[in-house]
Amino acid sequence: MLLENKKILIMGIRNKWSIAFGIAKSAYENGAQLIFTYMGEENKSKIEELTKDFKGSKTYVLDGASEDDMVKEVFEKIKEENGKVDGIVHAIAHANTEDLHNDFIFTSKEGFSHANDVSAYSFVLTCRMAKELEMLNENASLVTLTYHGSTKVLEGYNVMGVAKAALESSVRYLAQNLGKDGIRVNALSSGPIKTLSAKGIKDFGTIMTVVEEKSPLHRNVTPEQIGDVATFLLSKMSDSITGQTIYADSGYSIMGV
Repeated sequence: MLLENKKILIMGIRNKWSIAFGIAKSAYENGAQLIFTYMGEENKSKIEELTKDFKGSKTYVLDGASEDDMVKEVFEKIKEENGKVDGIVHAIAHANTEDLHNDFIFTSKEGFSHANDVSAYSFVLTCRMAKELEMLNENASLVTLTYHGSTKVLEGYNVMGVAKAALESSVRYLAQNLGKDGIRVNALSSGPIKTLSAKGIKDFGTIMTVVEEKSPLHRNVTPEQIGDVATFLLSKMSDSITGQTIYADSGYSIMGV
């Protein structure tokens, strides 16, 4: 098993259809002990029910993934109760609905800042706080989630595409900063998946249809498939890979039309 006796923190789990859940399932099946953060104390019972089959896992509420003090407090508690971790999966992103439904040119200053703060800065903060608190074991691997809309215009993705571009650039700089400590940092770019977040993107069903028609494999991806790629990135099998955006999208990103 690729992650046997490894402790993996997964940030941002929401429901069983999420990419984070697919990653958790693969990591657990490969021997990992799982730790989760989620948003909203009111969701505690739902998250505990969601993660109950991951024996030995623990859950922690984190309402402000881009707030320095909140992340520090939760990370200190995680380290105190679990010791150091071997990997972190950052599955956190958000943009205001109006900024996804209207043309990008109408993005408000507040909406622009919000999307970048939650979707990109939160990962920078995660990496910095984990390092400062000496929370990471030797050869730890940090993985964040991105999407093809960071490099190409996808109608309805709008400011989230800009935020994901900032996230991918951050991955490269973080990889350089943390590489001296033997810590790897990568982004995983999934093909479109029907998650709760995806419902906020206009005509999302059309995007999935196009991927099925145009991608070399002529099929969409599943959370379980993305989970397996994340497990690889978290494992020793990928210990020569850092600073990269790894596409798992049935090859759609290589196509010119």
